[in-house]
Amino acid sequence: MAPQPGGASSRVLLVSGTRPEAIKMLPLLAELRRRPGLAPVLLSTGQHREMLDQALAAFGERCDLDLGLMQPGQDLSDLFARVLLGVAGVLRRERFGLVLVHGDTTTAMAAALAAFHARIPVGHVEAGQRSFDLDSPWPEELNRVAVDAMAALMFAPTEGAAANLRAEYNAQGRILVTGNTGIDALLGAAARIAGDRALAARLALAMPPLDPARRLVVVTAHRRENLGPGLSRICDALAAIAARGDVQIVWPLHRNPAVRGPALRRLGGRPGIHLVEPLGYLEMVWLMSRAALLLTDSGGLQEEGPALAKPVLVLREVTERPEALATGVVQLVGTDPRRIRAAVARLLDDAAAYAAAARHAFPFGDGTAARRIADAIEDWAAADARMTSAA
Repeated sequence: MAPQPGGASSRVLLVSGTRPEAIKMLPLLAELRRRPGLAPVLLSTGQHREMLDQALAAFGERCDLDLGLMQPGQDLSDLFARVLLGVAGVLRRERFGLVLVHGDTTTAMAAALAAFHARIPVGHVEAGQRSFDLDSPWPEELNRVAVDAMAALMFAPTEGAAANLRAEYNAQGRILVTGNTGIDALLGAAARIAGDRALAARLALAMPPLDPARRLVVVTAHRRENLGPGLSRICDALAAIAARGDVQIVWPLHRNPAVRGPALRRLGGRPGIHLVEPLGYLEMVWLMSRAALLLTDSGGLQEEGPALAKPVLVLREVTERPEALATGVVQLVGTDPRRIRAAVARLLDDAAAYAAAARHAFPFGDGTAARRIADAIEDWAAADARMTSAA
């Protein structure tokens, strides 16, 4: 028996607060809407207000519920408390059979805890990824471990992530290897851009002036553990790379003043470096597709680079995505300027090394993760409805 629309077991609350969460949850939202027995509801906490809105606009979506919790210079503890109380209030007012959270953000952790307190099952999208270092990434490693300890449904992107879950505390949770919904979003966006010349032309107009004779290096850096000295070292490395004269660097700056301030002071106005405002999702996919190389401390680009056949240098010492390293497309380089410069030089100056890294790899799935997750949720909701009827 399929769950009845409108019944508690059929109502699924998807919670997002940041741009990466939205990008990876929206393919799942679309898939859940295709299931007549399910009633998905999208809630925004507003953890990253403007960047979240950019992601929603790229998919032509809007939130059903919006807590609007963004505040300038927000402290992690204050944000956690506001998300916890805000989501708890929603769960008191409305009935849901399942709360879905994504990844490792403060929004995911607080929303999962609110659902746990309300005795509502939690589903964790992108479960099981581990760096095994609570300081890196900080505080994300603790967030994802805690969410998995509470989750009834754990959607692991890879078999390695599932193995991590099987070794941990929560033996009662159901673990499914699904792939990563971020690859669903990426492949869909890339196909959309490739098939629409007018769209591609509009995206190109949103970019800084790019020199076709220079290779493009795309940078993202915003991790909390890199703020301060780490970010300064990254800036030093980028200045030296730009000084080669044969590359151009585009860095869409995060809204966090602790990122923007140092980057603008140290790199603003330097030849060959474009420090730009945060790009929309489609703009970012267009830019990555044209890059020779990606430098990042982001988890998402570690997944997206291999799918786009783009070498990725990770500006961290550890990663929770060892599957990306195993492809040879992704390499850890940390924040030491000499190490970063050497890795960039090897890829840009050694054709064989570049060819070995610039190849397609899909360790995080084939673009069907949302369908697999929706299938599992549909089965779970139907079983819950049967149990409720029998009671």
